[in-house]
Amino acid sequence: MTTIQRVRMTHHDYTRLHDELAAHRSRRGIEVPDDFMDYDANRAARHSARQARIREIEDLLSNAVVVGAEAVFDPVAEPGMVLTVRYDDTGDTETFLLGRSDVDDAGIKVYSMASPLGRMIAGARPGDQRVYAIPGEAGRLVTLLKAVPCGIYVAKRHGPQSFSRMYRDCSMGT
Repeated sequence: MTTIQRVRMTHHDYTRLHDELAAHRSRRGIEVPDDFMDYDANRAARHSARQARIREIEDLLSNAVVVGAEAVFDPVAEPGMVLTVRYDDTGDTETFLLGRSDVDDAGIKVYSMASPLGRMIAGARPGDQRVYAIPGEAGRLVTLLKAVPCGIYVAKRHGPQSFSRMYRDCSMGT
């Protein structure tokens, strides 16, 4: 059984993705040939990339939860959230994205929901403590300090110009 992971985005961002989808869909299937010797391979690669992006955008839009620009979010450890945890035995902190393990250059470490830390921290709220069991070691006490939606984290860190990469990097934490 698969669970649907919702993606939080503003109305403006939803509209931009919808417009991008319309632009991709309206492109002609047959493009004007380039001067490349391997024209057919290039055309096939572009078509394949466009189809993959269309599927990605359709997936994002079908799972979108449109929120206000300054929406109050529920700080729960779930896919798509950037978490800051403290390892209580050492006092060290770590910030990471909980979600996809195939994120392309999000600029942040990613733990999947299938990882020991991901499974353990899922559902926690700031202040919650959990025991993080690593095979061959004693359990480590971990405290969730902060949970922020990935989009907000990326926008604060990289600025608003990072929109298109932000949703590719933060989307669908499965």
